[in-house]
Amino acid sequence: MFKCNYRKLILSFNEFHNVADEVPEDCQFCLLELKDGRYTAGIWNGNNYDKNGTPSGEFIRGTADAVAVSEVSKWHPLDCYDMTNCLNDEEINFINLGPEGEEIHSVIMKDFKSLEDGDFPKSEQYCLLILKNGHLSAGRWDEWTKGKDGTFVYAPALACHSMKTVWAWTSLSSDDFFEAEEESERERNREEELNRNPSVDQELFKYGTDIEVYYEKALERLKKEYPWATVTQMKKVTPYAIAPCHGKLVFGQVSKSYYGTDIVTPWTGGSGADDFISFLCEYTKTAVQNSNPAEKFKYGTDINVYLDKAYEKVKKDYRWVDRKMLDEACRYAIREVGGDLEFAESRNNAGSDSAETENDSFTVLDCSSAERFIEIAVYEYQGIALRANPVVAEYPVAFGHIEIHGWNLEKYVFAKLKTGDYKVTVQAGDRVTGGTRVFFITPDCFEAGTYEEFLDRYLEIVPASSFGLSKEDLLSDTKLKEFLGYQ
Repeated sequence: MFKCNYRKLILSFNEFHNVADEVPEDCQFCLLELKDGRYTAGIWNGNNYDKNGTPSGEFIRGTADAVAVSEVSKWHPLDCYDMTNCLNDEEINFINLGPEGEEIHSVIMKDFKSLEDGDFPKSEQYCLLILKNGHLSAGRWDEWTKGKDGTFVYAPALACHSMKTVWAWTSLSSDDFFEAEEESERERNREEELNRNPSVDQELFKYGTDIEVYYEKALERLKKEYPWATVTQMKKVTPYAIAPCHGKLVFGQVSKSYYGTDIVTPWTGGSGADDFISFLCEYTKTAVQNSNPAEKFKYGTDINVYLDKAYEKVKKDYRWVDRKMLDEACRYAIREVGGDLEFAESRNNAGSDSAETENDSFTVLDCSSAERFIEIAVYEYQGIALRANPVVAEYPVAFGHIEIHGWNLEKYVFAKLKTGDYKVTVQAGDRVTGGTRVFFITPDCFEAGTYEEFLDRYLEIVPASSFGLSKEDLLSDTKLKEFLGYQ
């Protein structure tokens, strides 16, 4: 890289302009001296001058991060310099940016560090950057992984300089974002200190500080009404723990913060241990009710019995499918989890004839009954069946502006499949997000005697109220009628 020693490097900025006299060109990146004496940087986004000749606009530093021109005293261009030649000279440790002079306002920047040496800015710290292409820039340090990875954000939409592009950096002045982050870190440190030796409320924890004891006591009560109840079933809803919070032990739910620290949401529904046990019974009751093995596994514990039932339902309309096609694409199992049997979905071994291993990854399915699992398998099998049947022709329906519950209809396409069956793809969205649904047009629709009767049956599958096009819209489309095989 450059031969210059960044530790000894000093940059002198000598081309400052008073913002009251002139403003930068639009989108110019500038070093800024604020009226309170702090230094930052930003991209000029100017509007115009008001009737008094005062400029209006702001210097953008990132998404929702800008400095109003009214806060700025002077600006200095940053993006017009290429210091490559100077940085390649190992004897140089002082670089003038612009000519020095007695009447010139100059600012010195030094104390540069390197990310490659393991010197990282603090979170949200705004920094002056020397890039590896010899140019100058600035950005706010956004840490991805604590102390390991990150970027310097400098414009909206998280436009940033990656670590690989930065040769050296030095911090600019503190600002509201950085000070808020510093206060947040101080608060985390205070909380950590308080929680090292938390106090214990003897009334609240009269059965000790092992959360399992409280779950077991709640389980004893639940079993009177639900004999099949287990702690595993109770913990299907977000479990409670005993954790330190603000210097004392509490019953609470624990999650992880962005920084990897515990966020504890304390239980506040009572003041004693028995109050908490009563709460735990009510809180977990629905999960226990929905875990009745007599309902869940009423067809036994052989997964193939359930899959056969799902296959029979799918085969009725998706006449080209066979079980092998479905089993190769997605596999289900009945697994023991925490002592309870559960319906589970495994994808690691899809297509394999070997038995699932302990190392095989799986997802426990939220099924309160055998019928619910069969519904899940049917839906999965239907998708697999459609993906296995190639499209041979398409007809995109023409339409004007159609708004559906705040979303705009973007695509409505009928497709003929290799087997002669049909499906339709509907896509809608707004300025931020969107979604696509695919519907199989079941054969019974085509058993209708007339095209109008076909549309009546079709719109029960793809209702106009949900997907934008009514019977009248489709009925008037003669090309669609022909595409669907009606003359």
